[in-house]
Amino acid sequence: MIAILEGLLFVVGDDGITIDLISSVLNISEDETKRLILDLKEEYQKDNRGLRIDYLGNSIKLTTKMEHKDYYKKLIEESENILSEQAIEVLAIVAYNQPITRMEVETIRGINSVSLIKKLVLKGFLKESGRKDSIGNPILYKTTNEFLDYFGLKSIEDLPKIEKENEINEETDLFSHKYKEE
Repeated sequence: MIAILEGLLFVVGDDGITIDLISSVLNISEDETKRLILDLKEEYQKDNRGLRIDYLGNSIKLTTKMEHKDYYKKLIEESENILSEQAIEVLAIVAYNQPITRMEVETIRGINSVSLIKKLVLKGFLKESGRKDSIGNPILYKTTNEFLDYFGLKSIEDLPKIEKENEINEETDLFSHKYKEE
């Protein structure tokens, strides 16, 4: 059960999880849940562990140990200038379709992009640019000057031109036709 609790804490991330929800998911009493949390907390207090459990009201979440903060800070500083392929993909989608909602980005990518968009906003590559006039009024995102600087662009118009889907399909058909004739 302790491994399952650890997994639950990992899955919920920074949002944390309530003791009630843990009890419900594990199908155990609140007292058993509290005991399980204490057991895991004791495990994390050992010197060979880098995590700890923090309480947020009636919720708990995993965090890193403060005594290792210099290493975490160094990691963040060294990786600040590195963008993953997924981050570049999100940036490309936003750049060519801005302003765009998170849900529209996810529809194009076919995968959840919440954390990537949050990271790109924190890094200054994306910013909120209002709300879409549709159900729920979702946030619209667009690229920033930081994005332009990072990629050596003077303006968004300097992005490489991409072919429209119809043009691509016409070229594919033309190629297929020529290939069949030969």
